[in-house]
Amino acid sequence: MPGLAARPGGIRAGRPRRRSRPARRLVVRSERGSGPISAWLAFVVFLGLLLFAVQALFNLYATSVVTAVAYDAARRVAVADGGTANTGPAEADARRALGRFGQRVTFDWSASDGEFVVLSVRARNPTRLLPAMAGPLAFDEIDRTVRVRVETFHSTASPTGVAR
Repeated sequence: MPGLAARPGGIRAGRPRRRSRPARRLVVRSERGSGPISAWLAFVVFLGLLLFAVQALFNLYATSVVTAVAYDAARRVAVADGGTANTGPAEADARRALGRFGQRVTFDWSASDGEFVVLSVRARNPTRLLPAMAGPLAFDEIDRTVRVRVETFHSTASPTGVAR
């Protein structure tokens, strides 16, 4: 009966057929939406790092400019014999050089003596960070002290005691 195996419902030769169990249903969690969420988290972290880098650059630039202007003002007073009469014009020029940032700067000439001009400068740094973060990162204030020796010119005397 060769034709029985080919007919539907006929007897088949070979292994007996097992009863199939009902398939277990695997619980598969959907990964829908995980791409945009991780992208947003990465974007927020990137913006935080970018904000920190911009604040660090602001701080470095402001510190460099304040230090340079303070040194120029102290040198200007030292060249003019270190008198207190010269501190006013030097301070006005320094504030002019700093522009709007000059309003945030305080100048202290009180440590100057006859040999050195000492200028202490304190400035509030502009911040782009949250106020709670500016303090611990030391980005909130610039404090610099500049010491310049007062230039005095001595006339050279000849061995005979007569000035040349």
